[in-house]
Amino acid sequence: MRFYASLVYLFLYFPIAVIVFFSFNAGKSATQMMGFSVGWYGHALHNPFVTEALRTSFIVALSSASIASVFGTMAALALQGMKGRVRMLFDALIYVAVMVPGIVIGISTLIALVTLFGWINPVLAALFPAGQAPQLAMGLVSLIGAHALFSMALVIIILRARLAGMDRSLMEASADLYAAPFATFRQITLPLIFPGILAGFLLSFTFSFDDFIIAFFVAGSETTLPIYVFSSIRRGVTPEINAIGTMVLMTSLVLLVIAQVILRRGPRQEAA
Repeated sequence: MRFYASLVYLFLYFPIAVIVFFSFNAGKSATQMMGFSVGWYGHALHNPFVTEALRTSFIVALSSASIASVFGTMAALALQGMKGRVRMLFDALIYVAVMVPGIVIGISTLIALVTLFGWINPVLAALFPAGQAPQLAMGLVSLIGAHALFSMALVIIILRARLAGMDRSLMEASADLYAAPFATFRQITLPLIFPGILAGFLLSFTFSFDDFIIAFFVAGSETTLPIYVFSSIRRGVTPEINAIGTMVLMTSLVLLVIAQVILRRGPRQEAA
């Protein structure tokens, strides 16, 4: 079993290791090592198209993760008070949102937004003078909204697990001492679930920053870093693309490790 497990991990991570290795290539070939150099990292960071795509990805990831964290927290707290079949229904819908393939989410979101814009734009044209009516279209807002909706399911799942292991006696004691519901939330509930909120934010940020499939359908004229990489490799893979992929990989790994550490430290601090 260890041998087969090793083969599986080798199959998963060897291609990633190849990309990281050839990102330090001194030559212009993406598959032939001509010496070690970090020059392609500097070349990528000074490429205006890369920096613009990186800025767009950062704005989208930060905005969608913030929205998902706020509304995901509210949804998790609301679902915690539900019972019976209603709670089972919402739980099923949340897990389905995570299990549905990204291409299905991208296509369905595209169709929904196009249909919505088709209804709203004629109304805006009737309300504003000729030539001055704003036109809703695919772009930064649709990209943030699509990522926020999917990421919200991740935040809810993480917080539901956090709320299930939380000591309810503390909130009951606060109610017995005539504390207002908001005061109980601010002083007791929020500090206890904050590690889960922060972990959900980091995971949402990572997903949005790395996503290509959903962004490809709803980005419109905007170009995120994964979309730029996809467009570039159609002309051929270069060490610059390997360097970009390596930087994105390292960023994602760091955020995932931080999220995992936060989730593990939370229960330990409560036990202490």
